[in-house]
Amino acid sequence: MAGTLPSLDHEEFLRRSFAVAKRAQSNGNHPFGAILVNAAGEVLLEAENGFLPDRDMTAHAERLLATQASKTLAPDVLSVCTLYTSAEPCAMCAGAIYWVGISRVVYGLSERRLKTMTGSHAENPTLDLPCRTVFAAGQRPVEVVGPLLEDEAAALHAGVWE
Repeated sequence: MAGTLPSLDHEEFLRRSFAVAKRAQSNGNHPFGAILVNAAGEVLLEAENGFLPDRDMTAHAERLLATQASKTLAPDVLSVCTLYTSAEPCAMCAGAIYWVGISRVVYGLSERRLKTMTGSHAENPTLDLPCRTVFAAGQRPVEVVGPLLEDEAAALHAGVWE
């Protein structure tokens, strides 16, 4: 890690990711949102789910944010950033976060609880694979905080997957 991770108000920033998730839903997408916060507590990037209009199953908010971050921010900046996300990153997104070099993830809704909500919905065949397991297979640490504010995060999905 290039630097020490800052102490941030996780609940405040997590709720900002919830607001991005709500915006995604108002734009016709699934209710997932992510933000990237630097060491000074400034929001650098945000991304909402991008499933529509192309029905891109890989357009998860975290993956889209990680791609944008890798194209626009230096590795030393990313190494002290925190990614806040409304739901736990799936295996694909955790891999993207790892490869980009983000060193901390804070999430609301756990992947396990999301799976109980989505069931076998064709647009979200949720994996029951914790992001901690994906990160633990890597060669550098990624701090994980969550689930946090899980009931608030779950409320974003009320009625979505029925």
